[in-house]
Amino acid sequence: MKKVIIIGCPGAGKSTFARRLRDLTGLPLFYLDRIWHKADRTTVTREEFDAALEQILSGDEWIIDGNYIKTMETRLRRCDAVFFLDYPTDVCLEGARSRVGTVREDMPWVEEELDAEFRQWIEDFPQEQLPGIYALLEQYKSGKTIIIFHSRAEAQAWFLNTGEFQQQKRK
Repeated sequence: MKKVIIIGCPGAGKSTFARRLRDLTGLPLFYLDRIWHKADRTTVTREEFDAALEQILSGDEWIIDGNYIKTMETRLRRCDAVFFLDYPTDVCLEGARSRVGTVREDMPWVEEELDAEFRQWIEDFPQEQLPGIYALLEQYKSGKTIIIFHSRAEAQAWFLNTGEFQQQKRK
């Protein structure tokens, strides 16, 4: 596992999962939100974003955190592992609410509120995004490790099991 993408609904905890995976593996971590958004809450151009993403994808090792459905197929073609945090909507809404007012390394600003538009995006995610994500995973599953978690407890258990395995390998 050297080229990893982490996907899921906003608020699922992709960035937290990505940091834990980075700490476990030592792979470099890139946040799509950091590439797309500027500190002044504007965005880079599509061309700038695509060029930055291509530079990352051309590397030998990486973890990429973020959905960005327009680039998901490109990332799926080039990764060797996918972690999909497919959590219930209420878990994602609570996750998004809990980070309001928090400085995060994955965003260039501090969110001041869970605005109505972002809340609606999370609420609509199961109907509007999940079918397409599952179709892409099916299309690109060959030769890839795809791990889907349906709860935070499942993700935590994976880290516990993987961490124990890593410690045993070092002995």
